[in-house]
Amino acid sequence: MTITQPDLSVFETLESEVRSYCRGWPTVFDRAQGSRMFDEDGHEYLDFFAGAGSLNYGHNNPVLKRALIDYIERDGVTHGLDMSTTAKRAFLETFQNVVLRPRDLPYKVMFPGPTGTNAVESALKLARKVKGRESIVSFTNAFHGMSLGSLAVTGNAFKRAGAGIPLVHGTPMPFDNYLDGRTPDFIWFERLLEDSGSGLNTPAAVIVETVQGEGGINVARTEWLRKLADVCERWDMLLIVDDIQMGCGRTGAFFSFEEAGITPDIVTVSKSISGYGMPMSLCLFKPELDVWEPGEHNGTFRGNNPAFVTAAAALETYWTDGPAMEKQTLARGQQIEETLSALRAEYPDDTVEYRGRGLVWGIEFRDKERASKVAKRAFELGLLIETSGPESEVVKLLPALTITTEELDEGLRTLARAVRETA
Repeated sequence: MTITQPDLSVFETLESEVRSYCRGWPTVFDRAQGSRMFDEDGHEYLDFFAGAGSLNYGHNNPVLKRALIDYIERDGVTHGLDMSTTAKRAFLETFQNVVLRPRDLPYKVMFPGPTGTNAVESALKLARKVKGRESIVSFTNAFHGMSLGSLAVTGNAFKRAGAGIPLVHGTPMPFDNYLDGRTPDFIWFERLLEDSGSGLNTPAAVIVETVQGEGGINVARTEWLRKLADVCERWDMLLIVDDIQMGCGRTGAFFSFEEAGITPDIVTVSKSISGYGMPMSLCLFKPELDVWEPGEHNGTFRGNNPAFVTAAAALETYWTDGPAMEKQTLARGQQIEETLSALRAEYPDDTVEYRGRGLVWGIEFRDKERASKVAKRAFELGLLIETSGPESEVVKLLPALTITTEELDEGLRTLARAVRETA
């Protein structure tokens, strides 16, 4: 694809140096539909990024767009803080009937603010309030957000350094297979808990991602997650599952922890919960943990009513038909796995491994800079993919759940070409 140099002057002169994705994709996007994005010159890109997991149902999904337009046209409430509105009621009733009740999940629902890190901050705050303890255990290569509390339980050294102050009250433990299977699961963690001289204060909670997205597509085994839940129960620690990127069907089931058969004490949800890419997040927790005083945790934009509208429409459209969406996601995931397996076999010396679940996958390269080269070449060929991992050594695939088999096959062919052309 021939790309003319776009006019980026206003972005380069006025926008902060902190901008990131636009550097890897140096064009000016104008419109998007489904799994396609178009720049202002009309060039077409197949999107395997999906708003970093915020667009599980694609760009401008027509069903969700219709619900949103109808709501706006009738002058539905846009900004409502935590006031009761018809839009919020519709979402809560739909969420209860479509998601919580069928899974026998008893959670109370809290709207902590518009972003994922708002949900994480509220979860950490609630855990400390309930248990009367400060320490939180997280895991190596975790990512939970960019505000200070979330950064304290994030592993990436570059992101942590941006805080500018010491990040305290968080203790990292080895994620599943971090030690290459050389030690039994949680032997170090439990030894620290047992030893009064270890220096580890009894934690209020443990926070974990079932699949570490930003950390390199590190997939926790179901047995590891079950053992973690058992450790938390035996040591009176709350289990927080951060399902911000992996929830809303990304791994197959609506919640990524369902396959493990566990019920976390607290769950954070954001990104694709609105269905349309609009800011919205939830903090879910067991009823006995609801010890908040009115207004004790709040936020001006915790009542994003247009997001409630599209969220309810997404649940009604994609999650009322039993396991249909889950089956489709797993089938599409198998399609990706077959391609990555073939690339691994074709380049055994260049690749470390491929890994993933559902529709989140990654392939890791031995040359730490190779993944970025592949992503750059893919962009030139009309495919949007990002990298992840502590050294950006993993090519990350995150297509919409609604992507067609033909679009997926097209993108995978482009990925394979980008890998070959950067070999």
